[in-house]
Amino acid sequence: MMQYASFLCYSEVVTISLRNLPKEVEEAILETSHREGISLNKATLRLLEAQLHKPAQNSDFEEFCGAWSSAEADAFDAALAEMRQVDPADWESAG
Repeated sequence: MMQYASFLCYSEVVTISLRNLPKEVEEAILETSHREGISLNKATLRLLEAQLHKPAQNSDFEEFCGAWSSAEADAFDAALAEMRQVDPADWESAG
């Protein structure tokens, strides 16, 4: 079991030590390392980079456009309910 991980980045000489990794983090690092045949350091970096490139959770522009509450959405759906009904007479030809 990994108790801590230590990393050294030579480009800027940055060292990061991680202690008391949660079990699921340790397992993800070990699994990635074994699956891809790479070092624990590379596996950790790959997992961190993957997290950085994930799309934002709220990518629906809610902060710019606003959002309806459940009550507002229900009222809108109720207002459209009649329009969602198909009237067979609309499909008869005027022949």
